[in-house]
Amino acid sequence: MSPARAVFVKSGMLRPGRALVATLLVTQLAFAQSAETNAADTKRLIAALHIHQDSIVGEIGAGSGELTVALAREVGPGGRIYSNELNADRRVEIARAVESAGLANVTIVEGAPASANLSAECCDAIFMRNVYHHFADPAAMNATLFRATKPGGYIAVIDFAPPGAEAAEPAGRSAEKFHGVAPESVIRELKNAGFEDAASEEIVRRGFIVVARRPDAR
Repeated sequence: MSPARAVFVKSGMLRPGRALVATLLVTQLAFAQSAETNAADTKRLIAALHIHQDSIVGEIGAGSGELTVALAREVGPGGRIYSNELNADRRVEIARAVESAGLANVTIVEGAPASANLSAECCDAIFMRNVYHHFADPAAMNATLFRATKPGGYIAVIDFAPPGAEAAEPAGRSAEKFHGVAPESVIRELKNAGFEDAASEEIVRRGFIVVARRPDAR
């Protein structure tokens, strides 16, 4: 996700009332950029994953549930979103967001470091945003993602490349010096799990989306 652009103000430059206005403006800017990014990613995922009414979709590492809610609206009451999140507090936030949106087609799933905790062939599509680089054991996680994807279904990974060289091991991809993952690594690891037709596209500076497909049943 693109960071909000900071506004710097020297100490003493603003009176209290003006400081409050400046704070509100910065907050509104960050929210607007976040909303804009969410809208763009929602549109991008709908196209890349062929999401439509009645689709069954899994989100891995759903955070506060912004994309879960957006795509739950897209798939409609006949579809379902499996919203997977490792953090218990975030799962509470997802539940509140879903309730506030008046949605009844979301199932919140407790995440695990190396498992999607999803049933076999339950999803037409699976996606994650800025999560893949946190996988310490991508081979184990990707095996569960492959299992959860229906034959002919799709997976999408939105993430960002490291600022320089990539970490030597996946467990180091979250470290500040190596923060991120190369799209080539994502493609290679998804292919190793059994996905095919993997390709990447740059979407913002350092940001990318990788889309791959589980082969049709033979």
